Amino acid sequence: MAASELIQGDDDVRPHVEVHVTTANPPTPPRPPRVANGNPPRPATSPSPPTDGHDGSAQQERSKLSSLFQQNQLIHSLSKGLKKHCDYVKISVPEERANRLPAEWWKTGVAFLYSVFILVFTTVIITVVHERVPDKSVSPPLPDKFFDYVDRVPWAFTVTEVNGLILVGLWLVQWLFLKHKSIIGRRCFFLIGTLYMYRCVTMYITTLPVPGKHMVCAPKLYNDSTGKIWRILRLISGGGLSLTGSHLMCGDFLYSGHTVMCTLSYLFIKEYSPRWMWWYHWLCWLLSASGVLCILIAHEHYSIDVVIGYFATTRTFWWYHTMANTHALRQAPNNYLSRTWWNPIFNFLERNVQTTVPIVFSWPVALPSSCTQRYRIVEGGRDE
Repeated sequence: MAASELIQGDDDVRPHVEVHVTTANPPTPPRPPRVANGNPPRPATSPSPPTDGHDGSAQQERSKLSSLFQQNQLIHSLSKGLKKHCDYVKISVPEERANRLPAEWWKTGVAFLYSVFILVFTTVIITVVHERVPDKSVSPPLPDKFFDYVDRVPWAFTVTEVNGLILVGLWLVQWLFLKHKSIIGRRCFFLIGTLYMYRCVTMYITTLPVPGKHMVCAPKLYNDSTGKIWRILRLISGGGLSLTGSHLMCGDFLYSGHTVMCTLSYLFIKEYSPRWMWWYHWLCWLLSASGVLCILIAHEHYSIDVVIGYFATTRTFWWYHTMANTHALRQAPNNYLSRTWWNPIFNFLERNVQTTVPIVFSWPVALPSSCTQRYRIVEGGRDE
């Protein structure tokens, strides 16, 4: 290594150093990669001459600018794509914000008024049909196969009404403790009204004679409108039960209203109670089945009345809940269940119910804040 200094002028002294470095083993150039035919590829371009520090910094700035430009182009292209396909952008709403089971108590009130109107209308039809029932001496009871083998037991119909009252009471208590009682309540009211409307149609268009000569029917009033109104009010006040002495009219045979209430109460009890309460289900089934059987043992209805009442109740209940719990059926083009006459009413009642109603129980009345705070303290102590 050799060094020399150059002096320019008297005042301006700038050192200039020249360095010569020699190495024993100069770096070997990299070997060209081999190809399939054994001939190395030739470089396409000649090596660029070395640049100084200023050119290197300028090249770095140009590379940064080019990368920023590419990022801006990517963002611009993505925004254009989103604007073109904005229909495919889906904003997911959390479960807490989207209430998939709204209460909508006003719809429950509409269903309740519908059922009350139909029940009152049923008492009117019973009063009208009573005037058309043929006399027992003129038209004897129709032959019934069940009556041929089983003799009448007078107290059996009392068992039916007691079982029915127990089932209705159990269902009422269970309904009060359900969390989503508004949705379940409107379903119950709609089915009650619909089934009793069917009953009004069947017993009006076909009036059957009394099923047994033991039945005592109230005298006919014919054109006494005031007396008929009093009978309607008496039937409503007594709930249409023989236990209360309000039901002394005949003609409401096809089909059995007691069968409807016993069967429908059991179906709702089982549907909206946990599956592990199998003992509760069996108890309610025994009450329902024995109540329906005692209708026939008491000879208060023909066998066809009980059979049609059972089929009408179970099929209507299952059809409604199939559509309510299977949401794909609501908009399916080949859904034949949507051809029922009550499908528009179903859509009105179930439009905003977006999922299957879970079986969740809660207190019917909100607990005081002090009780809630004590419960939280107890739970916190248990966790510790």
